[in-house]
Amino acid sequence: MPASSSGSPRVSKGVTFNVRITPLLTRGLLQRMEKPFRRRDLLGIRSLSAAEINGILDTADNFLEINSREIKKVPTLRGKTVINLFFENSTRTRTSFELAAKRLSADAVNISISSSSVSKGETLLDTALNLDAMQPDCIVVRHSSAGVPHQLAKVSKAAIVNAGDGANEHPTQALLDAMTIREHKKKIKGLNVAIVGDIIHSRVARSNIHLLTKLGARVKVAGPGTLVPKDFEHLIDGNSDMRKPAREQGRSTQLDDNALADARASATNRPQLEVCAHVEDAIRDADVVMILRIQRERQDSAYFPTLREYSIHYGLTNDRLNLAKKDAIVLHPGPMNRGIEIASDVADSSRSLILDQVKYGVTVRMAVLYLATGGSMGNA
Repeated sequence: MPASSSGSPRVSKGVTFNVRITPLLTRGLLQRMEKPFRRRDLLGIRSLSAAEINGILDTADNFLEINSREIKKVPTLRGKTVINLFFENSTRTRTSFELAAKRLSADAVNISISSSSVSKGETLLDTALNLDAMQPDCIVVRHSSAGVPHQLAKVSKAAIVNAGDGANEHPTQALLDAMTIREHKKKIKGLNVAIVGDIIHSRVARSNIHLLTKLGARVKVAGPGTLVPKDFEHLIDGNSDMRKPAREQGRSTQLDDNALADARASATNRPQLEVCAHVEDAIRDADVVMILRIQRERQDSAYFPTLREYSIHYGLTNDRLNLAKKDAIVLHPGPMNRGIEIASDVADSSRSLILDQVKYGVTVRMAVLYLATGGSMGNA
């Protein structure tokens, strides 16, 4: 195993990832990563500290150059195996993880629900145990039920990366959104971010709210009253239960102690999460406008009369976008419903960074796979 700059070995489970000093890593990056990412699994944003989040984003910055090369491949994870286990349909996320693994020279294996033994009646636990017996280094999992990645993390020796679990969290989406914002705004702290749409069913909204508030942004959410519960404002409150994810994972609570310390240190000035009654109030003076897809596959009743009425009252048009700051940017996790939650002229405008999000998605997931599997930056 390669040694860190301090002489300590690198391992792939329960470790401190002390990256080796190479030309790819600048002194500034090493200084920013004084609090290293100490996790085997990436199960959510809620239990991460601001230092851990910035550590992942800083690592992703170093992989950005690789994706601009003519030959976009390095031997960083050569000999590692990554399994993409998706129980829901996906285009961007699964392809992004597959590309990330292959560009790091890992072997990527894709498994969908239609081709797995689950379709024959096998339980999720048995599927996980069988995959684990094949000794993969990392399993990327997406499932329609919240908490599935946490359950797999309890029984698997491989690193588990949450690619979306029900309406709970989607950590890598929040990370790539943050990277997109950082690249174009050069900061996150102090920004006003509006999140508009189907909030109640959105794992993207939850992960982004946790991440953005931890990094110092002010977040306003808006949408139909049936899709934005008023008590959503308490999502970032209640620091005493921040230990829960670690206990559910069967992991050490040390990492959540870090997150708890961050929360206590900023308890008096943590940016506010605000629920707005009107979309216009959320967008006004925003630096970033994030539009969410209507998730009809998760809706079990009628939350609004018609799609046309939703478009009229809550869709992002140029008139509504003009309420934001002149240099405001527009984000959307995809897939888009053009003409419903976002007008085509807005989606295709110069202020829209939707395709940039896709680009940075590969970079962020390269960083996550690298950190989770303990690869060597020296090979990059």
